[in-house]
Amino acid sequence: MADLAELRGMIETALPGAEVEVLDETGGGDHLRAIVSAPQFEGLKRLDQHRLVRAAVKERFDDGAIHALSITTSVPRST
Repeated sequence: MADLAELRGMIETALPGAEVEVLDETGGGDHLRAIVSAPQFEGLKRLDQHRLVRAAVKERFDDGAIHALSITTSVPRST
């Protein structure tokens, strides 16, 4: 079972300045959704954006804490 706050922190560390939300999709703690808006995504294809997020939490996939991760990414709007 994954710690949602830890995963959020892992993504925020990998993508400084990102806005991150991690949700438990099923209540079991291993099927999660990450919603990430990060300036680092500017100019990247969606697949590459998702790879950055997945790489940030790879350790939790490797140890089995995460079984599935749905990812939604965006680039923050300029104000």
